[in-house]
Amino acid sequence: MQAKKRYLILLSAGACLLLLSYLGGVQLPAASRSRHDRSRTGYRPDQPWPHFSDPLHLFSPVGHTDTEEYNLHISPRQKRDGTASVYKGKRCRVDSCFDFAPCQRNGFKVYVYPQQKGEKISESYQNILSTIEGSRFYTSDPGQACLFILSLDTLDRDQLSPQYVHNLKTKVQSLPLWNDGRNHLIFNLYSGTWPDYTEDLGFDIGQAMLAKASISTENFRPNFDVSIPLFSKEHARTGGDRGFLKYNAIPPLRKYVLVFKGKRYLTGIGSDTRNALHHVHNAEDVVLLTTCKHGKDWQKHKDARCDKDNAEYDKYDYKEMLHNSTFCLVPRGRRLGSFRFLEALQAACVPVMLSNGWELPFSEIIDWNTAAVIGDERLLLQIPTTVRSIHHDKILSLRQQTQFLWEAYFSSVEKIVLTTLEIIQDRVLEHGSRSSLLWNSHPGGLFALQPVLTPDTWETSPSTTLHWIIVLWNCDKPLPAKHRWPATSVPVIVIEGENKVMSSRFLPYETIVTDAVLSLDEDTVLSTTEVDFAFTVWQSFPERIVGYPARSHFWDSNKERWGYTSKWTNDYSMVLTGAAIYHRYYHHLYTNYLPTSLKGMVDQLANCEDILMNFLVSAVTKLPPIKVTQKKQYKETMMGQSSRASRWADPDHFAQRQTCMNKFASWFGAMPLVHSQMRLDPILFKDQVSILRKKYRDIERL
Repeated sequence: MQAKKRYLILLSAGACLLLLSYLGGVQLPAASRSRHDRSRTGYRPDQPWPHFSDPLHLFSPVGHTDTEEYNLHISPRQKRDGTASVYKGKRCRVDSCFDFAPCQRNGFKVYVYPQQKGEKISESYQNILSTIEGSRFYTSDPGQACLFILSLDTLDRDQLSPQYVHNLKTKVQSLPLWNDGRNHLIFNLYSGTWPDYTEDLGFDIGQAMLAKASISTENFRPNFDVSIPLFSKEHARTGGDRGFLKYNAIPPLRKYVLVFKGKRYLTGIGSDTRNALHHVHNAEDVVLLTTCKHGKDWQKHKDARCDKDNAEYDKYDYKEMLHNSTFCLVPRGRRLGSFRFLEALQAACVPVMLSNGWELPFSEIIDWNTAAVIGDERLLLQIPTTVRSIHHDKILSLRQQTQFLWEAYFSSVEKIVLTTLEIIQDRVLEHGSRSSLLWNSHPGGLFALQPVLTPDTWETSPSTTLHWIIVLWNCDKPLPAKHRWPATSVPVIVIEGENKVMSSRFLPYETIVTDAVLSLDEDTVLSTTEVDFAFTVWQSFPERIVGYPARSHFWDSNKERWGYTSKWTNDYSMVLTGAAIYHRYYHHLYTNYLPTSLKGMVDQLANCEDILMNFLVSAVTKLPPIKVTQKKQYKETMMGQSSRASRWADPDHFAQRQTCMNKFASWFGAMPLVHSQMRLDPILFKDQVSILRKKYRDIERL
C-alpha cells in the first residue's frame, strides 16, 4: 500500500512538472553568453574568487532592468515602451543587418551627411564629425560609402538636456539614404532621463549600429555595436595629454590604496552603490568621498549623513588623490559609465570597476583584465581586501597597461572615433582583421593598418648585402639613356613619379621587398662603410630611424610656437631621411595613416617630408631616432651647398620647415618628437689601438 502511494505521488509530481513546463511556468536554465560574460573576464570555474589575477565574478547576469531596485521606479508598460527602440533591432549582427557589397566594391569608406541648415550641433559631436572628415576613411561621395554617419546630433538624448535635439525621429526617417538604418553608425553618450535613465534614444534606430557609452551587456549586440567611453566636452579633440606615470616605482605603492570622490544620489537609479561607500571608507588608506550637494533641490532629499559627507568631501583635493592612489574606484552613476573611468586610466590609478552589467569600452578588442579590476556591486565590502591581496608585480603590470591603453585609444576624441571605425572595419574586412595581441600591446591597433603588421614583420634582414637599388625619378627632365647609368653589382629599378610630388618618396612600392630601406637624397655622399655600420645599428633598433644628418626642435617662448634648428648641438630629435635607414612599414603608415591635408602641404611646399616621417615614427615608438657616426665630409657636402639650385640655399626653405613643425604638431595634438643625446660609434672608434684591428676603420679617416 505504501509503495502504491509513493508511486502515485511520484507520478502526480511528474505530471505537474510537465504541465508547468508546457505552460511556460518553469524554464530550464539557458547557456550563458560565454564569449562576453566569461571569456573576457578570465572566468575559470575551477578557481574560486578571490584571486589577485581574477575579476570579481558575478553570481548572475547583472545590469538587467528586472532588478528589484529598478522595478520600484518603473511599470512593466513603461519598461516595454522605454526600450522599444533599443530592442527592435536586438537580433542584429553584421551578417544579418549590414550590406557588405559597397565595402567590398569600394573599400571601407565613411560618408558624413551634410549639416542641415538651422540644426544645432554640440562641440563634442562636431569634434566627432571633424575627426571622421579628416580621416583616411572619409569620402564625400555617398555612392562610394560603406558606412554612413548622421550630421544630426545624437550624443545627448536626455530630454532634460539643453543639447537634446527634438523631433529626431521624423528628421532621421526623412533622410533619403536612411534605409532603416542599414550601414549607419550612431554615436551616443547619454540616453534616457531622470529618474530611471533607460537606454532609449527617443527614435527608432532600425538596423543601425550603436557606438554608445554606458551600454549594458543586456542591450549590447555583440559583433555589431561598439561600447565607447563616456568623455566630457573638455576632452581633447586630437593628441591629448600623456599619461601621468613618469617612472615605475618599485614597489608600486602610493599614499592611498583606494580612492573615490564624486556625487552621491539620494533618489533614483544608481543611488544604492554610492550611498554604501561610507561603509568602506576609513579616512586613512581607503578614502571614498561623496557629496549630496548637487542639483537644485538636494536639500529636500538630504539624509542624516549629508552634512558630514559634504564637510569631509571638501577637505580633499581630487587631483592629489588621483596622483597618489594605487587603485581608483569607478562606481556606476546615474548611468553605467562614469567620467572617473578615463580619469583613472590617465592617472595610472588602476580602475576598480563597480558597475554591474556595463559592457566596458572597446570590450571587443581590449582585454580589461590586464588594466583593471572588475568588481561586483553586491560585494562592495570585500573590495579593500581584494585589492590589498594583489601582488606588487601585478600592480605594476596593471599600471603600465593603463598608460598604454590611455595613450593608444582614449586620450582624445580622435582616437576614440578612429578606434571605433577600425573595429568596424575589422568586422567588415575580416581577411585583414587585427589580432588581440596587436590591440593590447605597443604600439597598438591604430598603427597596425592593413596589411596587418605582425611580429615577423619586424625581423631584420639576415644579410647586409644590398638587394637592389630603386631610383625614384621625380625630375621634370627625361630619364637618361641606359648607357649613361653607372654599372652596379645589383639590379637598378627606376620608378618615374606619376605626380612628381614629395610624398611619392614614401609610397609602399611593391618593389620594396626587404625590411630595411636605405633612403638617400640625390646629393648624399656616403661610403659603403658608413652604410654598413648604420645597417648594423638598425638591426638592433628596427623600429627606429637610424642615420646621419640630425636636426632638433625647441619651444620658442617668445613666439609661443615650435622652432626648428639645424645647428650641431648636444642633442637632436630628428634624423633626416636624406641619409637614413628605417623599416619599410613606415611607407605604408605614411601613405595610409597620415591625413591628406599634411601630405598635401608637403607636396605643395616640396619640403618637410623628412620632418613628417620623423613625427610619424616618434608617435609610433615614443622614442627618438638614432644618430650614428659619420665622416666629416658628409656635413661639408650637405652644408656647403652654394648653388642657388640647391634647396638648402633657398632662404624660404628654413621658414617653411618652421611652419611645417607647428602644422604637424597641431595635427598630432602634441609634440611627438623626443630629444636624445646618444650617438652610436663603432667599437674601438678612435681608441688608441692599431687601425688594422678596427672593423669600420674608414669612418675615422677624413
